[in-house]
Amino acid sequence: MTNQTLFETLNPPQRLLMGPGPINAYPRVHQAISQSLIGQYDPVMTGYMTQVQSLYRGVFETNNQQTMLVDGTARSGIEAVLVSVLKPGDKVLIPIIGRFGHLLCEIAERVGAVVRTIDIEWGEVCPAELVEKEIKAFQPKLLATVQGDTSTTMNQPLKELGELCQRYDVLFYCDATASIAGNELKVDDWHLDAVSAGLQKCLGGPSGSAPITLSDRCAEVINRRKHIEAGIKADHHQAGTDEIIRSNYFDLAMIMDYWGPERLNHHTEATSMLYAARECARLFLEEGADTVVARHKLAGDAMANGLQAMGLELFGNPTYKMNNVVGVYIPDEVDGDKVRQELLHSFGIEIGTSFGPLHGKIWRIGTMGYNARQEAVLTTLAALEAVLVRNKAKIIPGQGVIAAMEHYA
Repeated sequence: MTNQTLFETLNPPQRLLMGPGPINAYPRVHQAISQSLIGQYDPVMTGYMTQVQSLYRGVFETNNQQTMLVDGTARSGIEAVLVSVLKPGDKVLIPIIGRFGHLLCEIAERVGAVVRTIDIEWGEVCPAELVEKEIKAFQPKLLATVQGDTSTTMNQPLKELGELCQRYDVLFYCDATASIAGNELKVDDWHLDAVSAGLQKCLGGPSGSAPITLSDRCAEVINRRKHIEAGIKADHHQAGTDEIIRSNYFDLAMIMDYWGPERLNHHTEATSMLYAARECARLFLEEGADTVVARHKLAGDAMANGLQAMGLELFGNPTYKMNNVVGVYIPDEVDGDKVRQELLHSFGIEIGTSFGPLHGKIWRIGTMGYNARQEAVLTTLAALEAVLVRNKAKIIPGQGVIAAMEHYA
């Protein structure tokens, strides 16, 4: 092997990640990831797994026994829930408020479920009365929705939807990847049966681990499909009576057994990611749920006020804006991608564009996790103003940072 094929020593540039995610991880999370690897059945490791379950019950605000991690990015948690709950022919109702509602449809359709959607204009959320109307007409097994859809920056209210699902005996699943820890989320109080998340947004960690929680009734539905692999099955193991889950890796019945008292082998736990997830939860609970959400709201509102003071127009219904990401229209006179590239190369700051009908029309600027702090907000506003002035955008110079500082004051 030549020196040329070895490439250089890994040395990524320092960036301030102010897009819709991923974001810069908390320093303590980096420190946790660097700790020594241990075996998956080492009693210290299984002890950490038990700790993680307890910690995430606090993060999710739930008493659910079945609270654990799926090893993979946030999408792995989404797929694990949908493939484990839904059988071919099952009916699922999905309100779509942005790109990630379409993702839920994509996965449910691949499972073979019968999907009905409620299509909402991007920038709005789905009213509860519309969901009730469709539940009555369609009678789904599952209502699946996204709480915070970063593609539109909207935050779907969940409390009334949970009450509807209780009333009509419908399972209720929510993808809270982008909203958890930055916006209020009360799993038990809002009657959520399944929630999946990721670390790389407001929880302030790297992508690669998906915390999930399942209600008892959801776990019961999944365990009816229980299967034990040949080679580890013992006489006392009993398979479920329902159709087998059509994925091995994302089989939540087997993953529940792996995280349960028997620690029945399923996969090799991603040790470093478990360390990261554990530290993310510790940081959240140490600061306190209400305080963390308030910090995200403060940072998000300061960013929004600064953008508006600069003369820019915000996207979407402000009543339902997520605390942790704001959409802002790109001025007509500038090239949005060019501005983003200048921000990245001149200041080391990353912001995002959007998808589908909003691609090239809005920027998405996040204030999440470790970056939901005053200096990150002010630095981003100052840098964005400089780049916009340089590109001859019709903005009001000198006001964005001042407005944000006043909001913090």
